[in-house]
Amino acid sequence: MVFLKKQNAMIKAGVLGAGHLGKIHLRLLEASQHFELVGFYDPDQKNAKALAKEKGYTYFNSPKALIEACEMIDIVTPTLHHHSMALEVLRAGKHIFIEKPIANSVAEAREITQVAEAFGVLGQVGHVERFNPAFKAVKDSITAPKFIESHRLAEFNPRGTDVPVVLDLMIHDIDILLSIVQDKVKSVSASGVAVISSTPDIANARIEFENGCVANLTASRISLKKMRKTRFFQKDAYIAVDFLDKKVEVVKMKDAPKNPQDFAMILENAEGEKKQIYFENPKIDESNAILEELETFAQAIQKQTEPIVSLKNGTDALDLAYRVIAAYSQNP
Repeated sequence: MVFLKKQNAMIKAGVLGAGHLGKIHLRLLEASQHFELVGFYDPDQKNAKALAKEKGYTYFNSPKALIEACEMIDIVTPTLHHHSMALEVLRAGKHIFIEKPIANSVAEAREITQVAEAFGVLGQVGHVERFNPAFKAVKDSITAPKFIESHRLAEFNPRGTDVPVVLDLMIHDIDILLSIVQDKVKSVSASGVAVISSTPDIANARIEFENGCVANLTASRISLKKMRKTRFFQKDAYIAVDFLDKKVEVVKMKDAPKNPQDFAMILENAEGEKKQIYFENPKIDESNAILEELETFAQAIQKQTEPIVSLKNGTDALDLAYRVIAAYSQNP
């Protein structure tokens, strides 16, 4: 990170939820130079006390006690509890970092946003792919895409089947999509198939925007191999982002010179126009995306600026995710 804070100005932070992801957040907040990890709360007292003993974290007996001791609360509970926990934190006048999806419903998400505004505190949603180093390396080159294609495929894991695949996986790409296109959605069509679970394990959505951009998103949790790749097509450019392997492909075209070099790649269309193809290799800086999203939130708190992934952004992503679910639910 590029910003620095004095040691005595570190933000006191606590974590609600000590599951798989909660443990990661605890470790990173403890290592952060911008947060002071105060402690955590988890309703499973046996496992929580074992974690506190093993790692040396301070365990609080109630959310209220943790909230009172902190300036920022990192909510990493199951989504079902996001709304109630967020409101308790916000009404105490404390900032929240809340994992995706922001809430269990759009109505809950909007209330979280409204309460944060009413109490003058900040919130950031954990759409971590915004901080993926591969995406960061090319996002400024993605200017006016006309077609976007995304595949987010995962191997089957029973731990993730308690929520629809759209809310578990596709919502990552929905947030990326909305951050790039930034226009009103015109229409949504979708299909979903429940193969193993009671809700669709694979879903495909076609999202059209008023500016003419079309996105085709596919998410699956029953694939034989993992894939997290998005391709952006725009005038004179093709940009591919591999979120999993943190790689990019950037292919651009420009008017061919009259006397191209011997090994230049030249294409000529039916009208006789000649274009030269060239490749860019943007530098991809290694980083921990979860740590970076947390520390950019510290910067927002310190400077009182809007977080990179605001509560409104999280609400918009959830709203579009439910529009996708509604679209495939009409075609069982």
